[in-house]
Amino acid sequence: MRIVAGEFRGRRLVEVGKGDEGAHLRPTTDRVREALMGTLSGGRYGDPFEGAHVLDLFAGTGALGLEALSRGASHVTFVDDGRIAQTLIRQNVAALQVTERVRLLTRSALKLPPTDDPAHLVFLDPPYGKGLGAKALASAEAGGWLASESLIVWEESAPQEPPPGFILIEHRSYGDTVVTLLQAP
Repeated sequence: MRIVAGEFRGRRLVEVGKGDEGAHLRPTTDRVREALMGTLSGGRYGDPFEGAHVLDLFAGTGALGLEALSRGASHVTFVDDGRIAQTLIRQNVAALQVTERVRLLTRSALKLPPTDDPAHLVFLDPPYGKGLGAKALASAEAGGWLASESLIVWEESAPQEPPPGFILIEHRSYGDTVVTLLQAP
């Protein structure tokens, strides 16, 4: 797994290793990440990365948030309650030497604390088929994590309906991954 483009292009990221299979991590493949990031930076959404504050919910290895940093985001908050995921995120942040540009919340994405620093871009990659995405968005909204009209990138195995107040932009399919793009209220 590598960073696809930007400042850290080609840099390898630490992945789930032998013995870590029980963590149930499902990192976004390089191919899907490349297509997704190309879609986001293709002009239709302006430049969602430049100077953005990013929230990466169910962050796993941190690949999506780190890709955003590589493309110009100023800060990423990673949220994951899994110990293996937290270790992988810390290792990847250290490898890219971006410690000062990230924050890791070691807690459930369903129980976010309040913030005064809302995100402009949100990656939401919950375990597929468990109904956790909408709950995580509700937690983010309640805690002030979503900037007005922030862009939300929601990965699942099927198209997702936007929660009340959110606007559906489009669905994109990448093999068995469906990305639902939303705009926050």
